[in-house]
Amino acid sequence: MPLKLATAVAACCALLGGFLVAAPAAAVEIRCSDLDLPVTGPLGEPATVHGRFCLPDGPTPEAVQLLVHGGTYNSAYWDLPYDPDRYSYQRDMAKHGYATFAADQLGSGGSSKPFSLPLLLPVLARSMHEVIGHLRAGRVGGTPFGKVVIVGHSVGSGIVAAEAATYQDVDGVILTGMTHLPSVPALTLGVLFGLQPAFADDRLGSLGSDPLYFTTKPGARAGLFYATENTDPGVIEADEATKDQVSVPGMGTVAVFGIVLPATKAIRVPVFQAVGGKDILFCGLFALRNCSSGETLRPAEAPYYRPEAELSTYVLPGAGHSLALHRNASQYRDATREWLRDKVGVAVP
Repeated sequence: MPLKLATAVAACCALLGGFLVAAPAAAVEIRCSDLDLPVTGPLGEPATVHGRFCLPDGPTPEAVQLLVHGGTYNSAYWDLPYDPDRYSYQRDMAKHGYATFAADQLGSGGSSKPFSLPLLLPVLARSMHEVIGHLRAGRVGGTPFGKVVIVGHSVGSGIVAAEAATYQDVDGVILTGMTHLPSVPALTLGVLFGLQPAFADDRLGSLGSDPLYFTTKPGARAGLFYATENTDPGVIEADEATKDQVSVPGMGTVAVFGIVLPATKAIRVPVFQAVGGKDILFCGLFALRNCSSGETLRPAEAPYYRPEAELSTYVLPGAGHSLALHRNASQYRDATREWLRDKVGVAVP
């Protein structure tokens, strides 16, 4: 069979399979709204976290997922403006009865953009703690949430780990796009050749001249974040169009104190850790991790957690670093929902 025809047939079958599984949930109406929440800035000044709140139409679920994006991303990672029926984590969760709030980290998206130098891990974790307070108090959507599960991606996973370990205020933790022993060569090359000051970027330069906010160079995201053979080119285009900036001091403290020196050791609630099997940053050369399956990954990661974490690990086959944006991402979302039901007891209406 010619390669193009085989690829088309495989894509068609995958889409059909996804449709057959998701058909009962596809009819559910969803509601999404954007809002701003007050938090504390790096120097104690008032600041704002912007976010997108999505939930199914009808009764408000008992639980909410707080979604924390990675470096050079913003909340669009969770609701990419391209083929949302296939790639939006938020809309897919809402169709299955789950509420989510995707936050823009301080310094990115629609949130406040303070001076980058003091925008360190404790500040970022505190701002998410304050957002959790708003969710539990009913200031998002008008209903107090009895359960909050905090979800991170990449650098956001380090922030999530620090938040959960410091404040002990969540019912479950989901960490994606990270392991505790990353590929130092891949990360080093990515930083040296894949990043540039945000003020030098054609689109982000208008945000200001702060020299310690960085973003990816044009075209770098495909090699850093994706297994391109398992990625729709339209996804990479949308990713490039919505990319954002990250504080280099913040990213550095997150990497060291949130991931490598594990904040995860103090988490006392169930944890779900998911990576892409072809993540070059955390499963690639010299990463010292066997990412062939969740079963092979768990023994290496378990020592970084307490027994109360009841660590569950998952590997999305054929996916790169940004696993939520690959063609088979629905498998990762299904595994996440299974974990939410089994380990956190999150029920849907």
